[in-house]
Amino acid sequence: MSEFLDAVNGYVWSDALVYLCLAAGVYFSIRSRFVQVRQVREMVRLMLKGEKSPSGVSSFQALTMSLAGRVGTGNIAGVATAIAFGGPGALFWMWAVAFLGASTSFVECTLGQIYKTRDPLTGEYRGGPAYYLSRALAHTRAARVFKVYGLIFAAVTVLACGLLLPSVQSNSMASAMESAWGFDKWWVAVGTVIVLAFVIIGGVKRIAAFASIVVPFMAVVYILLALIVVLLNAGRIPTVLEMIFASAFGLDSAFGAIIGAAVMWGVKRGIYSNEAGQGTGPHAAAAAEVSHPAKQGLVQAFAVYVDTLFICSATGFLILSTGAYRVFEGESATGAVLADGGRLPDDVEVGPAFAQIGFDTLWNGAGSTFIAVSLAFFCFTTIIAYYYMAETNLRFLLGRASTTPVPLIRGTVGSNATMVLQALILVSVVLGAVSTATEAWVLGDIGVGLMAWLNIVGILILQQPAYRALWDYEEQKRAGLDPVFDPHALDIVGATFWENYDPLAGKKRESVRT
Repeated sequence: MSEFLDAVNGYVWSDALVYLCLAAGVYFSIRSRFVQVRQVREMVRLMLKGEKSPSGVSSFQALTMSLAGRVGTGNIAGVATAIAFGGPGALFWMWAVAFLGASTSFVECTLGQIYKTRDPLTGEYRGGPAYYLSRALAHTRAARVFKVYGLIFAAVTVLACGLLLPSVQSNSMASAMESAWGFDKWWVAVGTVIVLAFVIIGGVKRIAAFASIVVPFMAVVYILLALIVVLLNAGRIPTVLEMIFASAFGLDSAFGAIIGAAVMWGVKRGIYSNEAGQGTGPHAAAAAEVSHPAKQGLVQAFAVYVDTLFICSATGFLILSTGAYRVFEGESATGAVLADGGRLPDDVEVGPAFAQIGFDTLWNGAGSTFIAVSLAFFCFTTIIAYYYMAETNLRFLLGRASTTPVPLIRGTVGSNATMVLQALILVSVVLGAVSTATEAWVLGDIGVGLMAWLNIVGILILQQPAYRALWDYEEQKRAGLDPVFDPHALDIVGATFWENYDPLAGKKRESVRT
């Protein structure tokens, strides 16, 4: 089974996917006139300001929900893995995919807002790739093809977010707690399941409220402490930067032979961490209450920067400046050691231990505890975000049948299917916590890769409405208006929620603008 999963992962994460992610980011950047650079100030302004209603959450809450899915073990263990198998240059390629991916995130998240809908069971906003894949071309001859495409994406996302991806997070969390405090992994699994059940049963509003408190706090604490460690090793920063850039382009004598690995692991772990193009961000974006879809697209583009340029960079500089790393040949821990920073004991496994030892240079013995606490919060909020995305796609798969009563059983098809999904993700958390790290990461990579393939191809086809929304937003801003979205005025078809909703009045409209 292990060999089979490795083979599947090799096909999914072939060079083709890596170059597709980079090429799509370049293309979206050019088409949007580098929106990720031009609109940074507007991103920050919108992040701190936003409306919310009984049906939707604020822009900030949607951002934190998105960050809850992005900020997890990939920001700590993922960075360590990228450096170990791709060399210091992998960090540069993580930056590259984040910069380019911000434009990808803008496109997919704006589409998520444009084609969102109301959940017939809860009244909450729902959206994501499955929704825009099935709605954007519903008026064309390709309608049936894209309806099926949306169903396929929804099914893959339920599998990935409900079963494959949570296991990676629970595994890292359990391993860190076992290393720091000697906790048995089974006890970690049971405790996580109890708290997780309480949060996810509360629905999207409770998920958003939880994420809006936990994610910003832990992210700021983590970055600040990592920055302190890096500043204490400030004399090594020029050397670290030289290593990163030389290794990224094969100019370093020690890492020149693994330039391909640097690109592969940088892009692979970058996408795993910031999720740009994977199709997860649009789910949180669609849940927001905004007057114009481009607003949330800009906020979600900034989330990519927060995840990779801030948090992943903090981990990378922490590891490299303290020498708490080891680089292997052959993209495997069994390969020859190309470089060793000098602080790692021989028996240290690739993963969170790199960051733990790096933090120990600040306060000896505290690194394990701090990383365990950080991973506990980061991984837990990520699992919650995964559940929300799996539930959203389950609702899409069920369609109108979700409100159908179930004979002899209380509730509807939707409510009963939701309980099954909740049980599935709880089981995934338990199994992931007690499995090996290798098994968990392979399953997670397969889930991420499958979603990325389907979503990036989809948004390359459906991208035009996102640009129309962006130009419309910028035009209204230049006119001194608070932008309001009207799909009729932009010839955007299939945005049924916006066709029947006036964000200024909260009621059905004829047309907001002429």
